Amino acid sequence: MNTSPFPFDLTGLHLAPGKGLAVQLYQSLRDRILKGHIDRQVKLPTTRELAQALNISRTTVVRAYDQLYAEGYISARVGDGTYVSAPATDIARTPVPGKVDIASRLSELGQHMARSSKVMPQAGKPRTFRLGVPALDLFPGDVWARLQADFWRRGTESRISYSDPAGDPQLRAMLAGYLRNARGLVCDPDQIIITAGTQQALFMCAQLLLNPGDTAAMENPGYPRAASALMLGGGKVVGVGVDAEGIVTQELRAHREVRLAYVTPSHQYPSGVTLSLARRLELLAWAETNQGYILEDDYDGEYRYSGTPLALLASLDRSGRVLYMGTFSKIAFPGLRLGYLVAPPALATALVNLRMQYDRHSSVPDQAVMAEFIAQGHFQRHVRRMRRASRARRDAMVESWQRLRPGGIDLPDMHAGLHCTVRLPSEKRQNDMIARAAEAGIEIDGLTRFWLPGTAGRDAAGLVMGFGGTNEAEIAAAVKTLAKVWR
Repeated sequence: MNTSPFPFDLTGLHLAPGKGLAVQLYQSLRDRILKGHIDRQVKLPTTRELAQALNISRTTVVRAYDQLYAEGYISARVGDGTYVSAPATDIARTPVPGKVDIASRLSELGQHMARSSKVMPQAGKPRTFRLGVPALDLFPGDVWARLQADFWRRGTESRISYSDPAGDPQLRAMLAGYLRNARGLVCDPDQIIITAGTQQALFMCAQLLLNPGDTAAMENPGYPRAASALMLGGGKVVGVGVDAEGIVTQELRAHREVRLAYVTPSHQYPSGVTLSLARRLELLAWAETNQGYILEDDYDGEYRYSGTPLALLASLDRSGRVLYMGTFSKIAFPGLRLGYLVAPPALATALVNLRMQYDRHSSVPDQAVMAEFIAQGHFQRHVRRMRRASRARRDAMVESWQRLRPGGIDLPDMHAGLHCTVRLPSEKRQNDMIARAAEAGIEIDGLTRFWLPGTAGRDAAGLVMGFGGTNEAEIAAAVKTLAKVWR
């Protein structure tokens, strides 16, 4: 029973001192209105009366009432007082339907996203053998901070307003020079589009080149998020096998309906093999003959430890069929979220217009700082530093592994990249070894997750281990631990 002199019960309306009393009062009254505890057309007490009843200041009540006025929950009648105006009883009495499967009301893509496992962030210091992480401990943060400070000291209104969706002009010019000198790719700055990492470049290419129902091909096993990007617009994906020379182009030719092929030729993800020159030429011939396109993902192409890197597909392309994707994540740091796409001239304008529809453009300050980072020579020096460090970390892993042979496993040759893959006889053994490693604080991926759904055969199991994110001492200690836990 309501014993309050007001038309609603104050029982349970407790305001915690020092924690935004006006906000608490507003939320409490709003909740009572929405739940039907204070009905529509009920007259509320004056601000003075409610303040006295709750032993709070009248100003606090006025602020709470003002917010309720602004949102339409209450209204004032001149000379009469304040009344509840929201149709709370209608809301409260609306019958609640039975349990609804929300996912079934989503699009096919939405249902796929709802069924997928929640993506867990890889925060904090990388654990040993985490995949896809470079030597973050070597990044020259002091240099980056100085360049950022210089940007803001020189900043004008025009520099921090909306920018070119293709990207910062100086950064694109610097990238064109870097790609020509370091990767042998001759391109014009107008062919370069700055993206929010490789993933956005993948989405853009898939949307530009695939209609719903069209078929794309990718290496199998391969990069799972590439498959997602190719399918998000309604495309279909077929897997093409990988051997010691990379993607099996003969198998690709058997899929006559394919319009687009995604490949990682410099360091196949995740097997680690390099696409041979013969296969590169066959792949280019396939694209030209079938009027198809090739997405070349050069995600860690800077990390080559022996021999001369083979020519990029994009540098060999003579018919405008290759779209080249690069990223700063593996050289600078993943949190930067800066990548780039080099498009054939005929596709550049369309991709810039598409880039505008995403998030307009990447961060203006980050692009400007990266342009200066390259222009002043810091980027090239850092590439060399990172390559030396990663080679040393690879050597530490190989030396420790050969001496202790954890699990009786031999490592493959590692001539490039930041990870290696070893095969195992069964998924059961793979999962057991990963679980034992995780218990010891070591992070290893299973090869089975890199296969397209329903395509993993008997030889699909294995371990995928990154060696770039932790130093030599930590790697040696981790190998010693694995030798113990995998006995």
